[in-house]
Amino acid sequence: MADVKTDVVLHEVRDRIATLTLNRPDRLNAWTGGLARRYYSLLEDAAADPDVRVIVVTGAGRGWCAGADMDSLQGGGDSDDPGAVGLDRPIWFPTTIPKPIIAAINGACAGIGLCAALMCDLRFAAAGAKLTTAFVRRGLVAEHGSSWVLPRLIGHARALDLLYSGRVFLAEEAKELGVVNQVFAPEELVDRTREYAKDLIGHCSPRSMATIKAEIYRHWNMELAPAVKEANELMVRSFGFPDFKEGVQSFVQRRDPDFASLPADYEVLPKEWN
Repeated sequence: MADVKTDVVLHEVRDRIATLTLNRPDRLNAWTGGLARRYYSLLEDAAADPDVRVIVVTGAGRGWCAGADMDSLQGGGDSDDPGAVGLDRPIWFPTTIPKPIIAAINGACAGIGLCAALMCDLRFAAAGAKLTTAFVRRGLVAEHGSSWVLPRLIGHARALDLLYSGRVFLAEEAKELGVVNQVFAPEELVDRTREYAKDLIGHCSPRSMATIKAEIYRHWNMELAPAVKEANELMVRSFGFPDFKEGVQSFVQRRDPDFASLPADYEVLPKEWN
């Protein structure tokens, strides 16, 4: 069992949901190399665990992740360089995990913390939670994938506003912009996020969700015709999976589907596409 006093990311699996909790509450869960390595390692574990269908990431205390640990940036605290973003894995590593990852943003989410949230598949936020890119106000540039993902989520003009100004914007505006999907009362955030996760678990094929996630990230920069061609090939392949048979039978029989867990060795995309 993890030592909650020393483990920088807590881990719990319940109801087929893996909940990862960034656990440096005295520092608003500020990002360090050690936290990044632990977080990515636990994501990898969740990907391989057949009992896990959905991953939820939240923060201990008042923050989700308030950015890079400033003590580390100045040479104190964690000796790892927080800008290395996990050292052995890139910040976009979560996009390669073949299971839905939902950020439950419970509080301050800034700088590299915001970038980490953007690399999750969905973002639910507590009402009043504060978000900011922050980089420009520290004499830095649009780091850690923010210049790539923000324009695709919210458009160039809105992305430039958030990146140029480094201003603080609240969860409610974040939803209007498209940065987050939903906003819930702070005391309801984790429960409502788990409700959403349970709906995915109860009704959606793990194979289908893994493939859809891979399609979304793979096709983001492709032209329409080749993307449709690949999607059609994946659809034909899915006809041969047991999930398709179970999905049709459950619909005809008017019952919830009983999909099998995602096999640990499941090849989401054909090898020849790599």
